[in-house]
Amino acid sequence: MNINLSVLITETKTTIEFNNKQGTITLFDTNEGILLEHAAVYVLLNENTIVSIGRSEAGAFHTEVTFNKMITIVPSWDIELGYLEQQLITEALENGIQLEQHSGVATKIPSSATKTLTTYKNEVLMVLEKFGYPFKHHEEPKKAKAKPAKARHKWTKEVSQIEFFIDTRESKATALWHKRNEMLLKAGATMMAKPPLNKDGSLGFSAKMGQRIREDHQDKVKNNVTTEDIILKSVNEVGLFLYFGGTNSWLELIDATGKTLNEWTVVQ
Repeated sequence: MNINLSVLITETKTTIEFNNKQGTITLFDTNEGILLEHAAVYVLLNENTIVSIGRSEAGAFHTEVTFNKMITIVPSWDIELGYLEQQLITEALENGIQLEQHSGVATKIPSSATKTLTTYKNEVLMVLEKFGYPFKHHEEPKKAKAKPAKARHKWTKEVSQIEFFIDTRESKATALWHKRNEMLLKAGATMMAKPPLNKDGSLGFSAKMGQRIREDHQDKVKNNVTTEDIILKSVNEVGLFLYFGGTNSWLELIDATGKTLNEWTVVQ
């Protein structure tokens, strides 16, 4: 759809004229002292939200509706104001816009006028949208949901004495959180033999980290089984070393009663 327009911008209003005397749209940036030269369909906005649609005769404009911007549409001679008003009200309601001072009684539009009227209404809506006034329900931007805080865990002497067992992803092991910044992985731990690959056959970040940790302790591993106790820096390192991560290792370390290391240590 191509529409030819003539536009005049002043400090208080913008006047948009359709070519071939097809009507005028006026955008008022004020709610005071509005004087209409012709009878028109109006759209009132408050804080960029459409709040009312109606008709007004020529002369000083008055309303009880609170608004800070106004749009008037003076259509071409062959468009009935009442029919255009009804089509704009219908458009607004169908788009979820709540209108003030709306009677709810629809004006019946004859079928003979529908085609011409709809074409004109669509042109008006297109112009308004291009000038920043779409007939859509105005919603405040949704605030991004805050990411949940990473769980905190507290080491205690009591926990340091508890053996936790791991049986997941081809690995079996026994570990203790024996010092605040050290995990003790007991000898005899079985490790996942091969790291999982990405869909393209490449190694993921966790797999690469796991391989690096394994290289640091390769003298204590034979045939994917640890031959000596190994000290690792964190629960995360235990998971990377044994099964290349990929799961929450705080939930994989479980004591003899079925209680996880997370349950023992998480700070509420």
